[in-house]
Amino acid sequence: MKPAIIDIPGIGPAAVETLGEHDIKSLADLVNSSVEQITTIPGFTEARTIRILAAANDLLAASGITESAKDKGGKSGKKGKSASKGKKGKKGKKGKKGKKGKKGKKGKGKGKKKGKK
Repeated sequence: MKPAIIDIPGIGPAAVETLGEHDIKSLADLVNSSVEQITTIPGFTEARTIRILAAANDLLAASGITESAKDKGGKSGKKGKSASKGKKGKKGKKGKKGKKGKKGKKGKGKGKKKGKK
């Protein structure tokens, strides 16, 4: 059986529908799309896109389908972006949120309790 977009881990029916609305209707369409093109689609961050493209390439390789538009000089799925950059950016955002959240909780926690002697 030929693999489909829905076979990619992390891609469900809603994501398949969203990709279809942007003319990405097959695994080949997905693999032949650039990171920049996919990240313009709502719900597809750079990190998610890189993960999905890697899984799509793995599915195609496992199924024995190796010929794509990239092999014929088409669009590159990973042009100008690295996987580590996407993950690094995500970690940086998490760290900022954590610090901000701690600052907002002043006055709670350990300290002297007033009113009890």
